[in-house]
Amino acid sequence: MLPNIRIVLVQTFHPGNIGAAARAMKTMGLTDLVLVNPRQFPDAEASRLAAGAEDLLEHARVVGSLGEAVTDCVQVVGASARLRSLPLPHYDEPDAMARDLVEHAAADPVALVFGRERSGLTNDEIRLCSHQASIPANPEYGILNLSQAVQVLAYEVFKAWRQRPGSGYLPQRPEEERAPSREQLGHFHDHLTRVMRESGFLTQPHARTEAQLQALFARAQPSRKELSLLRGLLSALEPQGK
Repeated sequence: MLPNIRIVLVQTFHPGNIGAAARAMKTMGLTDLVLVNPRQFPDAEASRLAAGAEDLLEHARVVGSLGEAVTDCVQVVGASARLRSLPLPHYDEPDAMARDLVEHAAADPVALVFGRERSGLTNDEIRLCSHQASIPANPEYGILNLSQAVQVLAYEVFKAWRQRPGSGYLPQRPEEERAPSREQLGHFHDHLTRVMRESGFLTQPHARTEAQLQALFARAQPSRKELSLLRGLLSALEPQGK
């Protein structure tokens, strides 16, 4: 689904904005970048500001017109800070736009279009879009840099995608915060039982005590790192050579 979501930059003046936009895209899982008549590309400044997203720049397509950039798209959303008189459906909230865009992207290419840094999209370019979208901002100072606008809308698209049933998205968690496996828990409880018996805490098999301790640790839900610390403590309490 995400590969069907295209970011189109129209006549970008500063090459660095192309690199920063590519970086914004990559953080949100978007990879399809199309440039319409950029003033200068490729460019070292674009690569520098991509900061790890140079692969998107390497695969970016440069075309001569917006029409060529979106000809295969079933939905084209033009990002615009200024409301126009053209009778296009307008999204006042980016999250509503993102849900619709992701829905269409399940089967066909779609595009988010961003205009020039100073003047945005022309009326003729807006006519090539199926929808318009704006980013709510401070009415007294609602100016976003091009890459900032790409980041905001790319984030909304990524959020809409990951919240869909079946997206398969799993948030990254540090290794030490992962829950232990049943095997790891089993080894811990075996270790705990052995130490309790060797220490004299349990003088005979006592299934109730073991079950209560298992329930205690089940409620505590120790992480793998915490379980490792407990195993280390038990090992320190064991007689030497055990």
